[in-house]
Amino acid sequence: PYYVMPNRDFFVRATLYSTQTNLMLFTDTCVVSPNPYDFTTVASDIIRRGCVRDPSYRSYYSPDTRIVQFRFRAPSFISRYSSVYLQCKMAVCDRYDYSSRCYQGCVGRGKRSAS
Repeated sequence: PYYVMPNRDFFVRATLYSTQTNLMLFTDTCVVSPNPYDFTTVASDIIRRGCVRDPSYRSYYSPDTRIVQFRFRAPSFISRYSSVYLQCKMAVCDRYDYSSRCYQGCVGRGKRSAS
């Protein structure tokens, strides 16, 4: 467990351990929830489909593409629960495959017709 107070910065570092140096790591989705089995009912999106959803989110540069680092402010709703959980979905890609998920970045919904 990691203890953090509401409205305090929470730091995350994910590392891909591999002997293959041509891989890279990409954060697709990160969600905070008080339920370890339900990340939709009561939840706070930090990143969704590569798109930053939390205005307090800040990424940190890493020269190693197998390391992702970022911070965000802990949502205020965490004070109502004894524990909250962070779930992140990561993508592992070939560093030189520019058509991979890692290079697509933010994948938002397609625009809908007004008619």
